[in-house]
Amino acid sequence: MSIELKIDSRIAKIEILEKVGSKYKVLIDNREYNVDIEKVESGAYSILYNGQSINMEMIEGHTPNHYKVNTIDNYYEIDVIDAATRYRSASKRHLDAGDNIISTPMPGKIVKIPVSEGDAVEEGQTVIVVSAMKMESEYKSPGIGTVKKIFVREGDAVEGQQPLVEIETI
Repeated sequence: MSIELKIDSRIAKIEILEKVGSKYKVLIDNREYNVDIEKVESGAYSILYNGQSINMEMIEGHTPNHYKVNTIDNYYEIDVIDAATRYRSASKRHLDAGDNIISTPMPGKIVKIPVSEGDAVEEGQTVIVVSAMKMESEYKSPGIGTVKKIFVREGDAVEGQQPLVEIETI
C-alpha cells in the first residue's frame, strides 16, 4: 500500500512493507523504518522508533484527507494523497466553472443521484455518485443553487467528460 503525504511544500512517499500487530516496516522516501504504533485514544497515537517514544495527536482538518498533527515539539498540516484523493482531485477539475456542468474524467457507472431537477442545493452537497476504477466518487455542488438538468439516470454507463448534472448557482 503506497500513499503520499504533503507536509507544507514537501511530498513524502510512504509504503507499508510489513505489518505484524502494532509493528510496521515502512519505506519513507526510499528509506526503511521499523516503528511500533499504538492508538492510545481517539486521534492520539504513541509511536516507538529507535527506542524513542513520540506522542502524536491527529485532528481532522477542514477537507477530507487533511489533518493537523501535533507532537510535543512540532505542529504540521498534512494532506494524505492516496489514489482516491488523486481521482477526486482530477474530478474537481472537470467542473466547468462557466456553466457549472459536472462531468467525470473517466468512464464509469452512475451509482446514485440523491437530487432531482429543480432541487435547491448547498455548496458542497453531493449531487451524483459515480463508480469508476472500483472506487465510488461523490460529485458535489460548486455553490448554492438549483439542479437545472440531470443528463443521466442511476445505473447508466457514462463516458469520460460526459455531462452528468448541471447546477445553476446563485
